[in-house]
Amino acid sequence: MLKRYHFSENAKIITSSIPGPESRRLLRKQEKYESNNRSYPRLIPIAFDKARGATITDADGNIFLDFFSGCGVLNLGHNNPDILEELQDHADTIIQAVDFPTKIKIDFMEKLLSALPKKMVGRYKVNFGGPTGSDAIEAAIKLVRINTGRHGIISFQGSYHGMTAGALSVTSNLSQRNPAPPLIPGVHFMPYCSSYRCPMGANKKGKCGFECIRYFQNSLENPHSGIDKPAAIIVEPIQGEGGTYIPKDGWLEKIVDIARKNNILVIFDEIQTGFYRTGKLFAFEHTKANPDIITMSKGIGGIGFPLSLVLYRKELDIWKPGTHIGTFRGNQLAMLAGSTALKLVKDLNIKSHVRSTGELIKRKLITIQEEFDFIGEIRARGMIFGIEYVKSKSTKEPDAKLAKKVLELCYKNGLLVELGGYYSNVIRLLPPLIITKNIALNGLNIFNKVNSIILKNR
Repeated sequence: MLKRYHFSENAKIITSSIPGPESRRLLRKQEKYESNNRSYPRLIPIAFDKARGATITDADGNIFLDFFSGCGVLNLGHNNPDILEELQDHADTIIQAVDFPTKIKIDFMEKLLSALPKKMVGRYKVNFGGPTGSDAIEAAIKLVRINTGRHGIISFQGSYHGMTAGALSVTSNLSQRNPAPPLIPGVHFMPYCSSYRCPMGANKKGKCGFECIRYFQNSLENPHSGIDKPAAIIVEPIQGEGGTYIPKDGWLEKIVDIARKNNILVIFDEIQTGFYRTGKLFAFEHTKANPDIITMSKGIGGIGFPLSLVLYRKELDIWKPGTHIGTFRGNQLAMLAGSTALKLVKDLNIKSHVRSTGELIKRKLITIQEEFDFIGEIRARGMIFGIEYVKSKSTKEPDAKLAKKVLELCYKNGLLVELGGYYSNVIRLLPPLIITKNIALNGLNIFNKVNSIILKNR
């Protein structure tokens, strides 16, 4: 059934090298016309042409398996025909309605709010802002400051929340922060739970005693910590760009409990992990923790339409009209695509498919890991994966150079993946949720082949 969503179930490279001649020509033109700020074509020098599902063709006719999904945006695949058909049926709809009510908008909000965990249904409201995830973060920061009268924010090491001033202020990557002008004050970064790379240096034997929790609590409650009481904490239930770090069971609940004990609001950033990426609407649903505020973007646009929003407890809805606005907060096509995507998730039983196919990919990745000493750890939940590259499993020393080589060999062999991690040494897989098991296995065959080439040439 899912096969119809894709051009093919396998990659096909027809040019003698990647990038091919037409891609090279277009890349040269891009360099001539576009700013030096462009980034992805430097890592993956390919000019895209067409796409369907989990498959992309380049300007030279090569077919690639897409395990990147436009940074996790295309959860239901490129150009999903069911969503496109619904959009075509509404060809004469108003496209931009700012924040006026429309049937499309009301339907989208009703579908989204009814998809929340049962204990949250009827308790949350929606706020639309600009069309990017960064804007959702900006809105959330503004909302907690209005509600508490405090300005500080606690974020976490390894976090990525966006590139606008406020979002970048709660993002920990120094290479992204340093070129920027002065960021918003009062932001402090706490250690994020990692059983593989314990930031407290306390799990040398692979045991986690939640030392980072004690540090977090002390930082909030010690009158000599030097940290003023913040308005909120902001945390990714699973870190994305940081390298797919999945905290130990119980960690998120403890963090939230401590925040609540100290009357601090809790923001969960579900921009990348939301919309069924982990097999549930939100990644936090795999825990018992509950947020006050949730930020969403990426996958909720159905097939890549720009859309972002903030969900928050009704009690927090105290801001005045026009406090956080954006010209493009009323994109009707994006909302229609989002409504159709929510319906399609049910029709295709996506939650079950993500769990079963995600488990298949995880098992195969662990099998691959066992063959190579330079793959330190596999991290997975649903359809989000992190493969950490190290110089050896015994030392765990990060190997960014090797990870970059793996990415290069992957695209040259027809597989698109992403690079991330604290040390840029993690290959990240974010395949569309509608991939077939054949596509999954064929992509992993390419990945295994790439690692074998690496081993042979070491």
